[in-house]
Amino acid sequence: MKNNIGMKKIVLITAAVLAFSCKKESQEPFGKSNESTEVQTPEALGKDLFEGKGNCVACHQVDQKVVGPSIAAIAKIYKDKSGNLVNFLKGEGEAIVDPEQFPVMQANLEITKTFSDEELKAIEAYIYSNLK
Repeated sequence: MKNNIGMKKIVLITAAVLAFSCKKESQEPFGKSNESTEVQTPEALGKDLFEGKGNCVACHQVDQKVVGPSIAAIAKIYKDKSGNLVNFLKGEGEAIVDPEQFPVMQANLEITKTFSDEELKAIEAYIYSNLK
């Protein structure tokens, strides 16, 4: 009988230890890392947005015209004309780079209009980082 009670205690203690250790792990958010995260530069965030949720890369490449003008051309024209790229991406400015392509761009402006000012400034920083 003593062996049976001792065995029950061991099983209960083991179960309690496992329950508490599992509970602690399950409280951690999925994908959370104990490593410190690096802060992204505006250019890096802009590139991520440009290639990701903005879907700008579908029409704009760095050095060549695809559907829309190249990123380098956009940067040069906005710089030369002192244009406001953030206002354009908010849907509050005129197309100064390739106005005849503006109807094609309107679908993506519906996306960029939803971006925060920080995100729009990051896209602007990325575009200007491609000035030649």
